[in-house]
Amino acid sequence: MYHKPMTDITKVRDLIRNSKHTVVLTGAGISAESGVPTFRGTDGLWRKYRPEELATPEAFHRDPLTVWEWYQWRRGLIAECHPNAAHQLVVSWEKNLPHVSVVTQNVDGLHRLAGSTDVMELHGNIWEVRCTREGTVKEDRTHPFSSLPPLCSCGAMLRPNVVWFGESLPSAVLERAFEEVQTADLCIVIGTSSMVQPAASLPYHGLSSGARVIEVNPQHTPLTGHATVSLPMTAVQFAEALGIHEG
Repeated sequence: MYHKPMTDITKVRDLIRNSKHTVVLTGAGISAESGVPTFRGTDGLWRKYRPEELATPEAFHRDPLTVWEWYQWRRGLIAECHPNAAHQLVVSWEKNLPHVSVVTQNVDGLHRLAGSTDVMELHGNIWEVRCTREGTVKEDRTHPFSSLPPLCSCGAMLRPNVVWFGESLPSAVLERAFEEVQTADLCIVIGTSSMVQPAASLPYHGLSSGARVIEVNPQHTPLTGHATVSLPMTAVQFAEALGIHEG
């Protein structure tokens, strides 16, 4: 049932201040303000390829060099980006509220770079690599790699530790994200279209368990009519409204 959500920033302050268990769900909107390309639309074409053609296990099996060239290009772009005021706001909540967990759909690692320590990365992290033989994962911010594809110490190829089209999200991460929202009293959704599953269903699980939901998005989304509070602003505007500024 559609209802008109509140837009009062004072109400938002009260909800956050009184929360005992907060889950923050973030999407591309929070990182876009740091300059991270979406790799969709006008950003989506690289050479003659689109993400859907490169970010697949089949593409990596067929042509690992081209896939890694694309990821090396992406890593180079993201390396120039820095956490913004909204990332810093999330860190301040972690420091000042009783229990805060961060669930992100982004692979750019900016939450970690900002100082967040409890981050569930649903789609992986572009700065991590995984051995195709042993399955071991490690962070590697080397840029550029001296040779492509990069190799594990065991001699096998490494792949980006991200979820590709046709692959399942990491089950342990996803299960924990649902557990967190089901026991939270507040879910803050920042910069996500609320259309990509299964992440899009997380706030609804929170609502069904009694949590309040704050949505921050300049665009109307499927979640807007269900949110306790909906703020039609960008992530950085939200941070500034709460007193966190750039730099």
